[in-house]
Amino acid sequence: MTHRSSPRVAVLGFSIECNKFAPPATKAHFLARTYLEGDVIISQARSPNPTMLPETPGFVAAMDGSGPWTPVGIALAMTEPNGPVEHAFFVELLDTIGRRLRAALPLESVYICSHGAGLTTEEDDPDGVLFEMVRQIVGPDVPIAATLDLHANVSERMVRAIDAFIGYRTNPHLDMRERGAEAAAAIREMLAGVKPQRAFIRLPIVPPTVTMLTAAGPYAEMIDFGQRRMTPEIMNVSVMGGFAFADTAKNGLSVVVTARGEKAAAERLAREIAELGWANRARFYPRLTSLDEAVAKALAVGRDFSLPSLAFADVADNPGGGGRGNTTFLLRAFHEAGVAGVVLGVFYDPDLAAEAHWQGLGSSFQARFNRSENTKFSEPYTAPAKVVALTDGNCVGRRGIYAGLRLELGPCAALDVGGITVVVISHRVQCADPIFFEMMGLDIGRARAVVVKSRGHFRGGFDEFFGPDQIVEVDLPGLTSPMLSRFEWQRLPRPVIPLDDNVEWVSTEEST
Repeated sequence: MTHRSSPRVAVLGFSIECNKFAPPATKAHFLARTYLEGDVIISQARSPNPTMLPETPGFVAAMDGSGPWTPVGIALAMTEPNGPVEHAFFVELLDTIGRRLRAALPLESVYICSHGAGLTTEEDDPDGVLFEMVRQIVGPDVPIAATLDLHANVSERMVRAIDAFIGYRTNPHLDMRERGAEAAAAIREMLAGVKPQRAFIRLPIVPPTVTMLTAAGPYAEMIDFGQRRMTPEIMNVSVMGGFAFADTAKNGLSVVVTARGEKAAAERLAREIAELGWANRARFYPRLTSLDEAVAKALAVGRDFSLPSLAFADVADNPGGGGRGNTTFLLRAFHEAGVAGVVLGVFYDPDLAAEAHWQGLGSSFQARFNRSENTKFSEPYTAPAKVVALTDGNCVGRRGIYAGLRLELGPCAALDVGGITVVVISHRVQCADPIFFEMMGLDIGRARAVVVKSRGHFRGGFDEFFGPDQIVEVDLPGLTSPMLSRFEWQRLPRPVIPLDDNVEWVSTEEST
């Protein structure tokens, strides 16, 4: 293929993490977060405060800085983690991408911003379907690079359909922009003639979410080992922890190594990384703090100011994994135990936020949490409350995964519930950024305890307040509980760690 001096590069994406146990995601969810077509994708990516996550801005900036190119915006759809996407919308999105991609031909390359743990109500591998369609349209010789979340559940066709597979390396995900830039560098190399080869291995390990931090632990060691073994032969090493709650046949801790030309180099390194993970398989079991112990810890720091403040993570109700962000187990326990000096959030309850705005600042009323929802986990709870702050929910992220992003949380309220300040929001999002409390005028540094509805991304936003020893992961019911034995799995490959005994694995690899 002959490449022009300003190569035409298509930019497109479909990004959502889907929890099969959560309610379906609709087109409206994407329209409310990020749904873009055409040139506006590129202009948004170049703006100082985009609505999209940072991979695409990082890709566009790196392409802009590395030479001439002609970006061709196709379509980009992304939203907060949720249940499976309504299949009709996914088909509509595929039709849009296919139509725009064909109209854009000829192309020299394609960049895909993907998550990798998507689902639809009828398809367990929509990312693979998308990758395969793009390949069929552009042909076998057009380089395709994709960035993926490290929670991606990787299928053979995902790996087979693209040339450069680039996964996040940090959890919390603070390297999204850098991975987008890495995809740009890979495309530049491929346009210059590099023909990548890939090796792919999946282990019978489905790591609980809390075992996949990258600061320390068995998963971190796999990533670190892969990066230390990088040589000029290797373009990228991606260790993908996967997302258990997708409940698919492609679930499992995966290693994808992309070599610049020699397939054997990719195979050797992929096998070594997988063998390290398997040797540490006994460490992929969660350790959480019981609710009673969490209450005792919160009471202790509230009474003794010589103790360091604590952050309590409601990991089982993480909107970043499809949780609804509205379980009341921790709120109820802290309130009934008389825990004070607490900031809790962000609690997704549009009805309660609307009532607080109607009541007005300074008003006292009976706050009814989850009045419109009474499900297995999202139980109602009523308590006396006072409205202490109100906002429209428009803000720009300050730290962590939301840094620099323009966010709209809808009408928000801060309610004083017996010494616990609860921040209530109208658009569901995980509590990963201090701005969600600070926009309400709350001083996190003065709180004795902070409760966050988040699994791990809060660590990248609240690290200026809480070190690792000040974080308490609480064992509670919820759609994102790391205790995987509590769920009824239908398609997860079995036997698998940590659910089964006598799990075996033989070191092999699939190369593409």
